[in-house]
Amino acid sequence: MNTLTARAVAVLTDADPAGKAERARTMAADWAEGRIGSLGDTRPPARPARPERPQLKRPGDMPKRKINRGTAGRFALLHALAHIELNAIDLACDILARFPEQGLPNAFHDDWLRVAEEEAKHFLLLEERLDELGGAYGDLPAHDGLWQAAEDTAGDLLARLAVVPLVLEARGLDVTPAMIAKLEAVDDHRSAGVLDVIYRDEVGHVAIGKRWFDHLCQRDGVDPRRTWQDLVRRHFKGQLKPPFNEDARQQANLPPDFYTALAEL
Repeated sequence: MNTLTARAVAVLTDADPAGKAERARTMAADWAEGRIGSLGDTRPPARPARPERPQLKRPGDMPKRKINRGTAGRFALLHALAHIELNAIDLACDILARFPEQGLPNAFHDDWLRVAEEEAKHFLLLEERLDELGGAYGDLPAHDGLWQAAEDTAGDLLARLAVVPLVLEARGLDVTPAMIAKLEAVDDHRSAGVLDVIYRDEVGHVAIGKRWFDHLCQRDGVDPRRTWQDLVRRHFKGQLKPPFNEDARQQANLPPDFYTALAEL
């Protein structure tokens, strides 16, 4: 049990959301303190364990939400973000457990454990805020499209890095500042503060994805920009949608010549 892949799989197979988050945080701390002996070779499940609630729906069946001074729209927004962060914990743990044969340095595992720990922190912050607003994660339906990217890239680490941090998480950099502004406009400074923590951490997550994508491209002798564009065309269902937060993307070392060629203009 005390290998990194086994610990990551223990997170993936924990159906309790808070338990999943706490397992991820403990795993990261144990790795940092040298309490995990080796990588191991425990294989991850095809899908992570999930609680009975929320009910999962197709993305197109999800209701629209409006941010105003009433609590319903703000609760719906935070609930949707909590669902994303729960999936993000599993995505980070899946990358740790699924690709141990790549022979990557410990810095790779250090980085993805940091991502797992921070995604867990984000979920717990959102869960606390939902409680303050009178509800809990699971009270509303959520969409089931988030794990599709993991399934589509399960056999290819380079593709996983291309799509999850460099498309999906990068999209978070584009849309989160507007969410924060809307929450501030209705004086929900507590929720805005939670989103600001998430936003700042996600810049680092995109940077981690880009660092290891570039590392693998250099190792394999391929052009990063062309390879990324080819992989996104092959594995991402949809198009990249502007406007882009170019400042945050540049902070994450993701330059415009990577993504503008694929943009839905």
